[in-house]
Amino acid sequence: MKSLPIDSALPELLQALTKHNRCLLQAAPGAGKTTRVPPSLLQQPWLGGQKILMLEPRRIAARSAAAFMALELGEKAGQTIGYRSRLDTKVSAQTRIEVVTEGILTRMLQSDPALEGVGCVIFDEFHERNLNGDIGLALLLQSQQLLRDELKILLMSATLELEPIRRLLGPDTPVISSEGRSFPVQIEHLGGNPSPFDPTRMAQAIEQALSETEQSLLAFLPGSGEIQRTLRALRQCRLPDNVESIPLYGQLSPNQQDRAINPPEPGQRKLVLATAIAETSLTLEGIDAVVDGGLMRLPRFDPRSGMTRLQTQVVSRASATQRAGRAGRLQAGRCYRLWAEERTLVEQSPAEILHADLAPLVLELAQWGAEADELEWLDAPPPVHLAQARELLIQLGALSDSNQLTTMGEQLLKLGTHPRLGTLMLHAKQLGLGALGCQLAALLSERDPFSNQPGADLRQRLLQLQHSKEPAAQRIRESARRWCRQLKVSDQLDGDGNGNVDAALEQCGLLLAFGFPDRIAQRRSGSTDNNDQPGQHYRLRNGKGAEFRDRDPLCRHRYLVCADLDGDARSARIFLAAPLDAEELKQHFDAQIEQRQQIGWDNQTESVRGHSERWLGKLCLDRQPLAELDEQQLADGLIAGIRQRGVRALPWEPRSRQLQQQLALLRQYLGEDWPDLSDAHLTNSLEHWLAPYLNGMRKLTELKRLNLRELLYNQLDWNQQQQLSQLLPERIQVPSGSHIRIDYSNPEQPLLAVRLQEIFGWQQTPTLLNGKLPLTLQILSPAQRPIQITQDLAGFWSGSYREVCKEMKGRYPKHFWPDDPLQAVATRQTKKRMDQQAKAKN
Repeated sequence: MKSLPIDSALPELLQALTKHNRCLLQAAPGAGKTTRVPPSLLQQPWLGGQKILMLEPRRIAARSAAAFMALELGEKAGQTIGYRSRLDTKVSAQTRIEVVTEGILTRMLQSDPALEGVGCVIFDEFHERNLNGDIGLALLLQSQQLLRDELKILLMSATLELEPIRRLLGPDTPVISSEGRSFPVQIEHLGGNPSPFDPTRMAQAIEQALSETEQSLLAFLPGSGEIQRTLRALRQCRLPDNVESIPLYGQLSPNQQDRAINPPEPGQRKLVLATAIAETSLTLEGIDAVVDGGLMRLPRFDPRSGMTRLQTQVVSRASATQRAGRAGRLQAGRCYRLWAEERTLVEQSPAEILHADLAPLVLELAQWGAEADELEWLDAPPPVHLAQARELLIQLGALSDSNQLTTMGEQLLKLGTHPRLGTLMLHAKQLGLGALGCQLAALLSERDPFSNQPGADLRQRLLQLQHSKEPAAQRIRESARRWCRQLKVSDQLDGDGNGNVDAALEQCGLLLAFGFPDRIAQRRSGSTDNNDQPGQHYRLRNGKGAEFRDRDPLCRHRYLVCADLDGDARSARIFLAAPLDAEELKQHFDAQIEQRQQIGWDNQTESVRGHSERWLGKLCLDRQPLAELDEQQLADGLIAGIRQRGVRALPWEPRSRQLQQQLALLRQYLGEDWPDLSDAHLTNSLEHWLAPYLNGMRKLTELKRLNLRELLYNQLDWNQQQQLSQLLPERIQVPSGSHIRIDYSNPEQPLLAVRLQEIFGWQQTPTLLNGKLPLTLQILSPAQRPIQITQDLAGFWSGSYREVCKEMKGRYPKHFWPDDPLQAVATRQTKKRMDQQAKAKN
C-alpha cells in the first residue's frame, strides 16, 4: 500500500478520538482522508467491534470510496467495506464500514435514535453543507448528548470554517490538520465572463488546453445540458486523435460513471466533462489539466412562490480552488479559468439549508419529536422557509393542524423520498394506479430527460418513457420498478395488462394534484389570445401566477397541475404539467374546498347580488346565484356599493351638505366632541349610521327614499341640536325682516348674500359661534348682483357706500338709496311700493 500524506496525521487523529467524542480533521485535497481514515479506526479499542458510518454527499463518491477501500483490502465492496444509497446497496453481515449517502443516516437515526452497533460517524467533505448532512448532524448531536455520549463524531473536509464549527461542537474539540499531496498547478485566466454559459467558448478552451498539455483533461460545467451542448460544439474543434470525450454527472449509470473515473487505456487520453460532482472525493486518474467554466448549479427555494429551482451561479473561491487542485493530484498541472483574474469571487457557497425546500426537514423533525430551535445547527433553518414547509405538509395530510405527524406522514418517511412524491405514490396505490404513480414520481425525481421535446404535457413524457432507450429513461424505469416493489404494486402501467395505457395516463393530473396541491392551476378568466383561443395565463391555488411562455396544447384545459415551475414570484413559467378534470378535483379535494357566500355589489345592474361559491385556496371553482338574501346581507352589499362609489352616491340635497359644512366648522372651532360628518368619516362608518335605515333596499336608485339630512342630524345629541341652531343658525334675520340662508360651503368664510336695501340700519357685521367668527356679507344690487363683499359693515357704510350709492341710483332709480343708511328703514320694496304702503297707513 503506497504512502499518502494523511498517514502522518493518523496517529494524532487516533489519539484525539481516544480522548474526545467529537473531532475535526482538516486535510488538503489529495491527502487521502476519505480512503485511509475509516480503515485506520477499525482496530481501535473504543470501537469495540462496532460499525463505522461514513457519509458522502454524492452516490458516485460513496460507491467509489467503498470500492477503493475494499480493493486495498483485497476484497469486493459489500464485504468488510460496503455502501448504501437510495438506488444501490452493497453490504453484508460482515460489513464493518458502511459508506452511505447523507439521507441514509437520517433514516437510520429515525429507526434507532441511539444508533446501536455504530461506534463512529464520519462526515466526509463536510464543507459542501448539504441539507441532509445538516439534518443528520443535528439529530446525531442530540442523540449523542441524550443517549450515546460515547459515540464518536468526526467531521472531515479540505476547507473547513473552523470557528463556527467549534462553536457548534464545543471549544475543546480537537482539530487535526494534514497537508495534501499536491503538485504545482499553473493558473491561466482566459478572461471574459463565465455567465451566461457559452459552449463554443468552452470548446475552444478545451481545444487549447489539450494542445498545451500531455495527459487527460477535466472540464467543469454547471449541468448535464451544458455538457451535451459542449460535446456538440467540440465536433467543430480539432482534438487529438487519441482523446475520448466522456460525460460525468449524477444521473448517469454506474458503468458510465466508472468509465469517466477509471484511467484511460495506454496511449489514450480522456476528456471528462463533469459537473461539480468531480470537485471533491473522486480521484480521476491521469488528469493534468482542468478547464473551469466558473459556474455551478444549486437548488434555491423561494418562499414567496413556494417553488425550488436550480439556479446557475458563479462558483465560490473555495470551489475554484478545489477544481484547480484536481489538476495537481498526481503531477504538476495547469488550470484554465474562463474569467478574468481580477474578478472577485465569494469565499464560500451558502449552506443548502438556507435556500432549500425544508419540507423533508420539517417532516423529519415531526418524527423526531423536536422543533427546529430545540436542536443545534451550524446554520439554523430560516423560519419563513419552515412555515412554508409546514403549510405544504398540512395540505399533503402529512401533518395535523397542530403540527403532529399523521399516519400519512409516517408512511411518507418510510418511503424515503420527497413528501410530494411520496404522497403522490401513496394515493396512486389507493386508486389502483400504483405503476403510474411510481413512474410519475421517478420521472419527477430526475431532471427532465425529454426537455428537448416540445410541449409541457407530462403525459407525453410518460409515453416517451415507455419506449426510450436513453440511459436516463432506463434509469427512471428501474427507479419506478423499485418503488413498485416497495409499495407492493404491479409495475404495469395499464394495471390489468390490457394495453390501455392512454386511459391510465389520463389520471396523471389527479395524481399530480395529490403531491402538488399548491400547484393546482386554473386558467384565468378572460385569458384569451387574439384569435379567441384559450390563453396561456393561470392562477395557482396559492394565488401566484403561472403561464406558458409559448402556445401549448395544454392551454385548452381549464385546470392543470404544474409539476415544474421556475421560481418567478410574479408569474412562474410552466415547464411540466398535466390536465386535471374539474369533477375529479371536486371529488377528491372536497374536504379542502371551502363553501362561501359572496354578497357584493354588481356595477352593471347597480344592485346587490349574492352568489354561493366553492373555493380551493385562491381558486373559485364554481358560483351559483342566491335566490334570496336576508336584510343584513342586502345592507352589507349595498354599503359595499356605496363605499365603492363614494358617499356622493347618496341622495344629497343642499340642506344636507349645509349641515355637513356646519359640523365641520363646529369641530374646527369647538373641538372633536362634535360629530365628524366629513365624506371620509361617513364612508368609513356606513355600517353605524346608515345601515339601520336601508330596510331591505337592493338597488342604488332606492336610496332616494332616504331623508339624508335627518339621518345626519340624528348623529347629534339633543344638547348639540339646540346649540347648533344658536351657534351656527341655518338662517339669519336681517333688518328688513327677511330670514336669509347662510352659505357654509366655504368653511373659512360663511357667507350671507343679501340685497343692500334689506340691511339699512345694521351697524355692525353679524357674527357666528358666539362672536368667534364674523359672517361675510355679500351685498347685492336689486338685481341680485354682487356689489361688495365685506366683513366690516361699519367701514362699508362710512366708506365705499357713497360711491356705490351714486352708481346704483342711476342704474336702479326705482329703489331707495338714502344718504344716511344707518338711519334709514330697511326694506324689500321699491320706492313706489314704499310710498303706497305709507299712504295706506295714513
